[in-house]
Amino acid sequence: MTDCTIGDYLLTRLREVGIRHVFGVPGDYQLEFLDQLEADGGLDWVGTCNELNAAYAADGYARLNGIGAVVTTFGVGELSALNGIAGAYAEQVPVVSIVGTPATFVMRERALVHHTAGDGDFTRAAACAAQYTAAQALLDRDNAAAEIDRLISVCWLQKRPVYCMLPSDVAGQLIEAPAAPLALPEPSSDANMLARFAAAAGERLHSANTTTILIGPEVDRYRLGPQVLALAEFLGAPVATLSSAKGVFPETHEQFAGGYAGALSEPEARRAVEDADCLIAIGCQFTDSVTGGFSQQLDPARMIELHPATATAGGLPFAHVAMKDALAALTQPQGRRRRGPVAHREPPPSPAPIAGRPLSQERFWPQIAGFLRPGDVVVAEQGTAYFGSARQPLPRDCAFVGQPLWGSIGYTLPALLGTMLAAPDRRHVLLIGDGSLQLTAQELSTVLRLGLNPVIVLVNNDGYTVERCILGEHAQYNAVAPWRYDRLVQAFDPADRAVTAAVSTEDELAAALDTASAAGGRPVFIEARMAALDAPEAVRRLGKAFADTDYHHAPV
Repeated sequence: MTDCTIGDYLLTRLREVGIRHVFGVPGDYQLEFLDQLEADGGLDWVGTCNELNAAYAADGYARLNGIGAVVTTFGVGELSALNGIAGAYAEQVPVVSIVGTPATFVMRERALVHHTAGDGDFTRAAACAAQYTAAQALLDRDNAAAEIDRLISVCWLQKRPVYCMLPSDVAGQLIEAPAAPLALPEPSSDANMLARFAAAAGERLHSANTTTILIGPEVDRYRLGPQVLALAEFLGAPVATLSSAKGVFPETHEQFAGGYAGALSEPEARRAVEDADCLIAIGCQFTDSVTGGFSQQLDPARMIELHPATATAGGLPFAHVAMKDALAALTQPQGRRRRGPVAHREPPPSPAPIAGRPLSQERFWPQIAGFLRPGDVVVAEQGTAYFGSARQPLPRDCAFVGQPLWGSIGYTLPALLGTMLAAPDRRHVLLIGDGSLQLTAQELSTVLRLGLNPVIVLVNNDGYTVERCILGEHAQYNAVAPWRYDRLVQAFDPADRAVTAAVSTEDELAAALDTASAAGGRPVFIEARMAALDAPEAVRRLGKAFADTDYHHAPV
């Protein structure tokens, strides 16, 4: 045991799990904790323009780092951040949400203090947070060490946000705390259940003439990409990915069959997935945005499904079977049988830019794909940017960050701040639409203030084109204000470091991308102007599916 303050103990545990940056906005209920953070030496405070952006940044950071943290103040701050925390919950991203609250005696006496509803009730915001966090705790001197360890353990194990209330008079209190590092839990298996699963799955594999592997986002969250690659090579099976798991399997690998999105899939990937005698679906969530509006044609009787702590074989469930153990069980000689020919095809080369030809969605995204290089981190905003880029090939060792389930527009610009701090040695490319950027544009100032050097490609199509493909093609509500984006960058960049370009033709885009490749230690902002009603074919088809589901008719 060792003596330390509660705030210092919390900071120690954050460092132990690999957190190096903490995002947030200062507020008077957590200033003493922020003093402790700045004195810590092993953690950097990253102040953001608002709390929502801080939550988005912590999410982006956690996707590459493995876990993140955000600090807000009671009521007004935490509720501003809650949309970002909810997105992390939906997308299974582990974020520790630390909320500075009024002092314990203030809450006990139900005092009418600021940032409350003025009725002495201090539980409302916590009740909201409980809907989108996996565990919650109000720290005091007696429970702090145990509760901090519990929260971080749950966050790590479940890959979901947790909620830590730190009263202003508690952070500085001394406690006796464990000196040993925190032992982080991992999903584990019941030996008997694992053996039963292995037998059932092995039988299905052995009897199948063709087997395909389909990868979902849980593989990335639990860092099991290498094990999935080993299984794929062991079986010799084609591999497809949901767009929510893009980049988890190397797209340059000879067994890669492409992205699967139900009826919106490339034909090779759709045949490999839907026609397989046995489909091994690993960490998959079949949500509307990644399945072409639930257009997948999959038979559970022909599937082996793996999740972090459960599995199925032919529709038969097996509880308490960890994904990592199930992968190991499938990589056994008794289930091996050489599968049919792999459906991999080389991606077509990027089209040569044509001088004077206006930019179009059909040719724009292949041109962007040709700009990417091995190891890039691609952050793609929901909408034309996500669905346009998700269908393009990735070079080796690239990461792809998006939010297709929660789909909160504006997420990616602050998430870019997080990804860049989590992986500072990689090039980061943000693909974002004008409507989305206008929601969180101020966080570009933080990116520039910290001396970071992303490549930002803004698709300017005068509004919410993805919404126009659902409903209101010509409606005013899908328009946004026209901005002078080059001057916005200048306003946020007093050091005049950024390189900016506005392009509307293919040759102009090619020249701007060449400049970006040669920019070195400078940020690059490219505004690509396109027609308001131009959209990737996948967006048009998905829009029709959404319109039919939401309003029972096609868009007008």
